[in-house]
This record gives sequence, structure tokens and C-alpha cells, in this order.
Amino acid sequence: MIHLYRVGGVKTALPSSGAAEPLGEDVIWIDMLDPTEADMQHMETLLGVMLPTRETLKNIEPSSRYYTEGNAVYMTASIVMNVDFGLAQLTDVGFILAEGRLVTIRHAEPKPFFLFAADLKRLDIGPGQGARVLAHLLDTIVDRTAEILELAVAKIDNISIAVFGEGVRGRRRPPAELEERLIEISTYHRLVSKTRDSLITLARLSTYVQALGRVRDDKPTKDLCRIVAHDIQSLSEHASFVSSNISFLLDSSLGLVNLEQNNIMKLFSVVSVVFAPPMLIAGIYGMNFDRMPELHWAYGYPAAIVAMLMTGILAIYWLRSRGWF
Repeated sequence: MIHLYRVGGVKTALPSSGAAEPLGEDVIWIDMLDPTEADMQHMETLLGVMLPTRETLKNIEPSSRYYTEGNAVYMTASIVMNVDFGLAQLTDVGFILAEGRLVTIRHAEPKPFFLFAADLKRLDIGPGQGARVLAHLLDTIVDRTAEILELAVAKIDNISIAVFGEGVRGRRRPPAELEERLIEISTYHRLVSKTRDSLITLARLSTYVQALGRVRDDKPTKDLCRIVAHDIQSLSEHASFVSSNISFLLDSSLGLVNLEQNNIMKLFSVVSVVFAPPMLIAGIYGMNFDRMPELHWAYGYPAAIVAMLMTGILAIYWLRSRGWF
């Protein structure tokens, strides 16, 4: 599916078949969503440039994601998606500057593209300013990335309160509750990790864009690219800080799981120590040998019961003095 965005944010669909009519000069953004082979060939005919396939976007080497071929500039970045569904993923998006237009090739629907398409009508972008379209699109992507980090910070803070808050201190929690917290922590750890990977690609892309002559000669675009680059750097540092907090929370939660397991083992140890002396006495007098004087003693049974109770009480007192419980 190919969508054409004209000056003022007007959106039209371009059929993949039919005569290759020239694109209007007012077309500033060409968005190709999951294009077919026919779509790719049709757009290559209209633009006069080669477009990267899905395999090329996916398998391209990180060192070769940004290059210029003729009058076209090719760039690739990884964008975070599926954040609202709890399973963050990265999708590779191709950005091509050709004939004064921005061409995007994507095989997924990250939210920033929907947001940017809605805001395009209010932006001051004229014909032939594809680099400015790219700068504003990157700004939208960075803003969405900041929202993702804010979401992760809020969720992690809630998990931290649930794990270490005032209401849970000294309370025994079932293993299922701690396992649920660990799953939540791992989910947001994945989200922040994917966000950091995306920011790395965006940082390299913004650096490459700022070095383009068409960007250096356009002061508004140059200034916006500089702001975007600064925001990416700030978000990268913030993502690293959030990642370290998540790692600490994960280690602490695992420590609580170990404490709960140690408490269970301590309980078994206490029970074993308390019942060991009585079981020893019961075992001795349960052997029923002929030459055991106590077997014929009138008070042998109550004496054995008292001895077992006393040894159990002494074991409990000794364990309490040691601080076991």
C-alpha cells in the first residue's frame, strides 16, 4: 500500500498498477506500508531510483545502513512497536530522500507514523523539502520514544512499591505473587532494552542527516535536526539509567525469592531439630530388647512422654536463643 502526502497534509492512495503518471511537485512524503513487488517496481519507475527490499532492510549491515547513491540518500533505523500490547519489538524502516521527497518503506505500523500523518497538515513544509519532512518525522519518533520511557518508569515505580512498599514489609507473600512481579519486570526490561537499541540507530541516523548538504543549507531543518540529536542523546542517557534501575529491581526481587525459599528451608530445619530428640527417645524405647529395665517400670511410659516433651521444649528454647525464629 502506497500513500502520498502532499503539501498541507493531504493524503491520497497510489494504485500499484496502471500508467506511471509523474508525481506532482506538491508530493512531499511517500509512505510505503508493506509494499508488494509491483508496488516497489511502480515507485522505482516514478522516482527513478532503486528501493531497498524487505530482505535488504532486515539483513543490512549496521555499518552500511546509511549511504548515498546518485542523488538519493538511503538510511535505515529500528523503531519500537507493539508497546501497548506488552511485547515490544523492533521493526526496520527505510528512509530515502529522493527528488526532494521523503520515501519511507516499512513492513509494520509503528505509532509515530500514524501520529506524524495526523500532524503533517499543521507543519510549514513546502514542495521539495523532503529533508524537513524527515526531520519532523524523526522528531515525532523521538517524542514517542520519550513517552515509552515515561511509561516504563511509571510502571517500574509501581512494581517497586508493590515489592518494597510499606504495606508489604514483614508480610509473607506467596511465590506466585513474586513470580508475577518478575514477569512484569522482565517485560519492561525488554521494553527499555529495545528502546535503547532503537535510540542507537536513531542517533546514527540523525548524525548522518546533519552531515547532508541539503540539511546544512536549510537553517530551520538544520536547527530541528540539532534539537532531535540532542533529545536522542538525553533519552539514551535516561534509558541507561532506567535500565540500571530495572536491573537493581530484578536482582532485589530475585533476592526476595531466595529469602522466601530460605525461610521455608529454615522452617523445615526448625521442625527437624525440635522433633529429633523426642524421636531419638521414642526410637530407643521402641526397640523392645529383653534387657531394658525401663520396659517393666510402672512409670516408664509417662516418664518417656515427659522426657520427649522436655527435650522438644529445650530444643525450641535453644533455637529461640539463637534467633532462628
